[in-house]
Amino acid sequence: MRSPSSSRGFTIALIATVLWSTTGPLIAYLSKTYGIPSLVLAFWRDLFVSLGMVAGLLVLSRSRLALARRHWGFMTLYGLTLAVFNSAWTFSVQYNGAAVATVLAFSSPALTAILSYLIFKERFSQVKIISIALSFAGTILVSGAHDPAIWKLNPAGILFGLLTGLMFAFYNLEGKVATDKRIDSWTALLYSFGGATGFLFLFNLGSDLFVTRIAPLSDMLWLGSSLAGWGVLFFLAVAPTLGGFGLYTLSLRSLSPTVANLIATLEPVLAGIWAYLFLRETLTGVQWAGSLLVMAGVVLLRVGERERMR
Repeated sequence: MRSPSSSRGFTIALIATVLWSTTGPLIAYLSKTYGIPSLVLAFWRDLFVSLGMVAGLLVLSRSRLALARRHWGFMTLYGLTLAVFNSAWTFSVQYNGAAVATVLAFSSPALTAILSYLIFKERFSQVKIISIALSFAGTILVSGAHDPAIWKLNPAGILFGLLTGLMFAFYNLEGKVATDKRIDSWTALLYSFGGATGFLFLFNLGSDLFVTRIAPLSDMLWLGSSLAGWGVLFFLAVAPTLGGFGLYTLSLRSLSPTVANLIATLEPVLAGIWAYLFLRETLTGVQWAGSLLVMAGVVLLRVGERERMR
């Protein structure tokens, strides 16, 4: 018998992934047009999400602004995980290039499945193993990482790339823990992004002092008086980020972390479609083949979940 809760969670996670997939083209536009540093972009993105959450909850549901004191420690860890994930992704792209960084980031479903098995004793079924394998193979083809010339990695690049996947896996698991602790999804989203904003502020400060060695926080107003640039950055925060993360967090109420994470592997496929529509970037035959593998993994996962519920 099909579970309505599982079906609803699958739909919510899919919508979240569609929203998430617009993030890449928007970030690419900001980077190419304005040259904004990645950590600065990440800080303002998370800050705008936090401010948008506060404004929305003040109007729609003030009770969700409250967080029990016993949860503050956990939510600080939740925010740190999100901040490290964003930072690791930035440095992975810097050291590895976008293609290899994408593959390493999407090691997350496998890591999530392993951690879910170790922590939550979630069943490690054959369907999940096959789905993970299909999704990972498809991501390799979509990103172009099947070309040996791209795999010129250094130790730091490997570390940051795998850290990206590991941090997203932890983010998934912490979302499940937040649900088990009966922390409202929107409350968890607000405080995780609020915490991440604070940590990213510190990361920017540390980068200025010890890496780039420029005046502290001198790049924070990089966009200056560009209303168009600030507008795109605000839209990036409110639409794909807030909408995507919000719905994804909500989906964890009905789905296991492994299932939700595997659905999210559709992101590179959908991002390729958005890139074609708005940036005129085209997919090669190999990339389309990879897209089909990723989608096959998600479909197989869905069929497996239905059979399990029966």
